[in-house]
Amino acid sequence: MHGSGEAHAALPPVLLVHGFASTSAVTWDGTGWVQALRAAGRAVITLDLRGHGESDKPVDGDSYSPELLGADLLAVVDSAGVGQVDLIGYSMGNRVVSAFASIAPERVRRVVIGGAGPHELFASWDLEEARAVLLRDEPSRNPLIDQLLRPAISAGADREALLACIEGVQGAPLSIPGDIPTLFVAGENDPVPEGARELALDWDADYVSIPGRDHVSTLTARAFKDAAIEFLA
Repeated sequence: MHGSGEAHAALPPVLLVHGFASTSAVTWDGTGWVQALRAAGRAVITLDLRGHGESDKPVDGDSYSPELLGADLLAVVDSAGVGQVDLIGYSMGNRVVSAFASIAPERVRRVVIGGAGPHELFASWDLEEARAVLLRDEPSRNPLIDQLLRPAISAGADREALLACIEGVQGAPLSIPGDIPTLFVAGENDPVPEGARELALDWDADYVSIPGRDHVSTLTARAFKDAAIEFLA
């Protein structure tokens, strides 16, 4: 995995975990997150998940098990030389955050879950349709598959690695140990985190809805940044 970071004395660094078919530069730098967190006095650690960006791109589904992806986060935190982090995940990145928090809960102070809920998106996908789009450029009957995969293909993503990632992450749980304070953030018009409000109630976690935002535009919302920064403070 490819990561970058810096240390801070007062509060732990914030580890940012991007979603499927994206990169840390697109998700966090390009949307103003890194700048906003640093302006709030927070150190930031970013990484490209395996299969994405500058990281290794294995093409077998087993290489993308939640446990391995979570261990990647632990390796990044270890290499940054910090004992504990706050976590902000977006979309699929929260399945990786969940795995990391389960593997090493003592390394996690607080968690912000953005754009994700109890239902793992890939569990509703037909893998053969994803394979047809990625490997044969065929259209999908599921508009969300096309919506997510076409921009990644156009941007030059590794098609076989993305397919392997879908296979490995499909059905991964969302579970944060109960003593770790957690905030859910969901766009009002985003279908991906369906059930997040109810899950937040079950967990006695905080929940913020971002008015008028969908799965893509929620990331750029200042209200999302403000809610996360306040919660992590």
